[in-house]
Amino acid sequence: MSQASQQRITDLKVTGHLMTLQTGLFCISHAAGQQPPTSAGLPGVRVSLSPVSAPGNVQIVTFEQDGWMGGRNNAALVRVRRGPAQVMITIYQEMNTRHDAPRLQVIQLSAESDPLPVPATAAVPVAPEGAAAAPKETAPAEAALAQKPEIGAHIQRRGDVTGILGEWMGVPGSQAWIEGFGIAPAHLIQSDDIEYQAVLGKGWLSPWVEGGQYCGSRGMALPILGLCVRLKGAAAKKFICQVTASFTDGTKIGPVDNGEPVEADSLAPLEAFLVEILPRDAESKAKRGGRKRKQNAAEDLAALLEEEIEELEAEVLEEAAELLEEEELEEEIEDDAEEEILVKPVRRTAKPQPRRASSTAQKAAKPKAAGRGGARGRKPSRR
Repeated sequence: MSQASQQRITDLKVTGHLMTLQTGLFCISHAAGQQPPTSAGLPGVRVSLSPVSAPGNVQIVTFEQDGWMGGRNNAALVRVRRGPAQVMITIYQEMNTRHDAPRLQVIQLSAESDPLPVPATAAVPVAPEGAAAAPKETAPAEAALAQKPEIGAHIQRRGDVTGILGEWMGVPGSQAWIEGFGIAPAHLIQSDDIEYQAVLGKGWLSPWVEGGQYCGSRGMALPILGLCVRLKGAAAKKFICQVTASFTDGTKIGPVDNGEPVEADSLAPLEAFLVEILPRDAESKAKRGGRKRKQNAAEDLAALLEEEIEELEAEVLEEAAELLEEEELEEEIEDDAEEEILVKPVRRTAKPQPRRASSTAQKAAKPKAAGRGGARGRKPSRR
């Protein structure tokens, strides 16, 4: 081989494996904690059909259209309708590289061979021929449907559903999860101005997908657990993107406008989401309006507090006056009692007691008393 040919062609180390799977739905993903790829994007893994796979028996869905999984943080969904069946795992590495080959893990998500059936669309009644068509005004919902679809999703038991930005995709509280979605704005911004990711697990996000492309799976009965949407370029300076989401466990989050993943703490499947593109001046007006409302609320609260303080002061003054009157009344009662005591004093005069005779007098008196007693019945002499 010539030197020019050697410069145009780089040899790689390629190893292939055949993985046998039974009937069901499987997820092939990178194990955690792997080294980042080199500037050449290697090592990497590609999942593809085996050469002897029966047509339609095995279905492979990856975030890249060609089955490329890269070297880390990626996954592939494989549905085997009739097992056992094989898929081909091809690993690409640079020659003499120090990178280890990517480590893969396989999880069986379901043992069912087919996705859940999608209910048929209800038939629209047709008016009989010859009947006069009643005049009908176009309802807002019908006008919205007449617009170009800007957002689409594959929803459990419903299939593909389309709508416009600013309206809910999916039904909050429906318990029907979303398997994938795509966004293609038709006004305000272009599809190139937006990108998004799907939440696949705790700290596990799909690669960024540009506007107009599908992100997730379709018909694989595998829900996404949230989403992350952000603007880029000049659109990010003029507009903001707000995301509100509802999950099957009843969790509601948002609106979130910082481009962070919107997911439930319980990692419940996503059942509905709302994406809004708003001008930044509208956001500032909304913030100013919010500040004005807060200011008015603060003024109302201050006025209310002032009224309550005045009422409280009046009550305190009234109670103080009542206490003062009670104290004055008590003092008057005490003064009256003291005056009564001074005007009508209670005097106790000691009765004079007879003097006690001396012992000689007592002795002299005793015979005289005895004489009167001894002369009882005796008449006094008359002179």
